This record gives sequence, C-alpha cells and structure tokens, in this order.
Amino acid sequence: MDLVERALAGERLAIARLLTQVENNTLLGQEALQRLYSRTGNAHIVGLTGAPGTGKSSLANQLAKVLRSTPNAHKVAIVAVDPSSPFTGGALLGDRVRMRDLAGDPGVFVRSMASRGALGGIARATSAVVQVLDALGFGIILVETVGTGQSEVEIARLAHTVIVVDAPGLGDDVQAIKAGILEIADILVVNKADLPGVENTLRALSLMLEMIPQAQGETNWKPPLLRASAVNGEGIEEIVQAIFRHGEYLRNHSLWTTREKYRVLTEILERVQETLLEQWKHTVGEARLNEMVNNVLKREISPAEAVKRLMER
Repeated sequence: MDLVERALAGERLAIARLLTQVENNTLLGQEALQRLYSRTGNAHIVGLTGAPGTGKSSLANQLAKVLRSTPNAHKVAIVAVDPSSPFTGGALLGDRVRMRDLAGDPGVFVRSMASRGALGGIARATSAVVQVLDALGFGIILVETVGTGQSEVEIARLAHTVIVVDAPGLGDDVQAIKAGILEIADILVVNKADLPGVENTLRALSLMLEMIPQAQGETNWKPPLLRASAVNGEGIEEIVQAIFRHGEYLRNHSLWTTREKYRVLTEILERVQETLLEQWKHTVGEARLNEMVNNVLKREISPAEAVKRLMER
C-alpha cells in the first residue's frame, strides 16, 4: 500500500507523514490531496479562537473527550496552529504537549502547525490539512488558531462553526469587539469560569452581543453565551450540544452550502494570488526587486513609485 492507502486504513504514522507532505506542498502532497478530495465534505469544521490566556488548548482537549464519549461518537481531529518566528519560521508546537491525555484514543488525532506568519493566525496549509483529515473520516475537526486576539477573523472563512473563547480578567473585551472577533462568533464561551470575575465578564459580553448586528441571512441564529471550565469539565457538554445545534441550523437553512462555497472561493482566490505573486517575482528577478527596496530605503522613491516601476518592467 502507498502512503494514501495506509492513511485511509488508519495508520497514524502514515497520516502524520501524509499531512507533512501536504503542509509542505510537495508534489506527493498535491497528488495525494487530489486523490482524496472526492472524499471530503463530510466533516464539521469548528474554529476555536480568542485572546492568549483563555485556555483554548485545554478547552479543545475537553471538547474532544466529550465528543468521543457521545453516542455514535465521531472521530475527532485537532489542528493547532502555533505561532512561528518571523525570522526562523520555527513554531512553539506546544499544543500536543498540553493534549497528551488524548494520546491513548485511536479516534483522536492531534496535529500542530506553524502559522508561518500568515495573517489571521491561519497557516496557509491549514485548509489543505483539514481537507485531508476530512477525507480520512474525521467527523469533527477542531481548528485552534494563534491566540493574538486581534486578527482571527480568517477562521470564519474556514470553519462552519466559530467558537470565540474569552476568560475573566483579561480586560480585552473592547479590543475584541473592535477587531471583529465577537462578530464572527457562532458560539461565545467564557472559559475559566472557576475564576473570580466570571459574572462581570458574562455581563459585559452579553451587552456587547446585543449591540452586534447579525450576518444577513443568519438573523435567526443567536450566538449562545456559555460558561465553562476546562479544568473541572464544567459546561463542556453544553458547548458540544451548541456545536451540534449550530450545524443542524446551517443545514436546515441551506447555510452550510453557502459557507462551503465562500470557503472554496476564498481558497481559490488566495492560491491564485500566491501563484501570480511567485510568477511575478520570478519574472522581475531578485536583483531588480532588491534595487527598488534599496531606492525606497534611501528615500529616493516612494513604495508606490517602486511598485509602478516594477509593474512597468
């Protein structure tokens, strides 16, 4: 059997190696994704986003446990997008350490990825990795994003259901609403509910939710505001039920297909942009590009003028 066949058979090492090929966009990875794509379209993709310190990894850990314990339990995959250094490209990849207690469950697969500086904290290859996991039969895929708390709106392009996670005492509620975080929430969770100040946080977020206009076409869905504690398991089952309710709502109102179409359109456009940019850089040449950069640094021309001259070439 080749790598794809072994992954389809559930061999974990083969799955890990296949995801590496896809993440690195190798020829083998591209061919594998093409072979597998007809098997996609069955997974419920759930995004977890929010500020640092809200306990997203611990929450994902608890959600996976409950999802695995439900009747007709789904296979669960967790894709944790870690921050990477803009200089070295290295990632912390600490989420798998925080999720070690899931290691014994063959129905759970955890994958950490470096964001590689991608805007919004979503690695460019995340969509492809999610597609592979979907094709391999993981019914629920949890995507935990880099916790900047400011630019996570991109998760709305990938996920069917977006869970925005907050916690008491962070003092970033106003920043979150300015960044558009609350606007993308299908479910809002106040984690660490065992800490002081949880009622104040719930009250503040409830008021904010009332001020946010809901997306056109989804006016009947009101994002539930839930409290949870990943430490003692409080509220985890309620979050799982909210995920299922939201998925059912999307399907019943033909919004599942709408979100899928938006995701595919966005991915195609992003890939076109990346391809055209690489072709353009190859055509212009590194020397010419560096020349323009140096001219801008010397204040001889503006960045806009540099672009104009490069495009005229």
